[in-house]
Amino acid sequence: EYTIGWVCALPIELAAAREMLDEEHQSLPRHVPDSNIYVLGNIGEHNIVLVSLPAGQMGTTPAASVVARMQSTFSSIRFGLMVGIGGGVPSRKVDIRLGDVVVSEPSNVHG
Repeated sequence: EYTIGWVCALPIELAAAREMLDEEHQSLPRHVPDSNIYVLGNIGEHNIVLVSLPAGQMGTTPAASVVARMQSTFSSIRFGLMVGIGGGVPSRKVDIRLGDVVVSEPSNVHG
């Protein structure tokens, strides 16, 4: 049972995520309406589904489509992560720099 969904925006991020797995599992048969390509595995006792946005597609609409298909195929997912490379510009108000870990907390429609 896969309970964690890990979404990457770029193929290189998926490659890095794949290296984080303790063990990679065999692929499951594809579900016809689901065009996502998944990497299945585990970290410790947690079974994880990795997926990347389609090549050349970025933004919230493709990400939402990928997540909707993933949730339909893997209905046991309880936690979703969007993990990837990000850049930051430090300011007086917020000091975020490349290499920092940023965690989002949903608020209204953002997050």
